[in-house]
Formats: sequence, C-alpha cells, structure tokens
Amino acid sequence: MEPQKRVVGVKQSRKAIREGRACRVCLASDADPALTEPIAAECAAASIPVETGRTMTQLGQACGISVGAAVVAELLC
Repeated sequence: MEPQKRVVGVKQSRKAIREGRACRVCLASDADPALTEPIAAECAAASIPVETGRTMTQLGQACGISVGAAVVAELLC
C-alpha cells in the first residue's frame, strides 16, 4: 500500500469513512471488537467493503509500521 493512499488507525480511518474518502477498510481479526465493530457498522452504512483476514501485526507490517494496526482504510481506490 502506498502511504498517501491509506490511513492507519481507528480515528483516522473513521474520519476517512465519514468524509467519504475511504474505498476499502481492513479490520484486524485479532483486534478488540469494541474498536472494530463500530467501524464495520459505519462501513456497512456507507457500502464500503471490509476485509478481516489479517492480524494486527500483519496489517502493521503491510503498512510499513513497527506496531500492529487494528484498522487501515484505503483511500480513493
């Protein structure tokens, strides 16, 4: 994923979803459901596809960061 085409984290991803900039969201399968379920609901309401097959560590590595990521939103695909 190119850095300018994605945002990492719950707050930034939620903002991108609300602003209509997110075209796909990846939720970590091992993240706390209290964090991911509201985002999944927002994506469903906005008809944004959600992927859940990766762990927090895998999402973080895919984004080039040294920590895990619960949520990643791809922008304007």
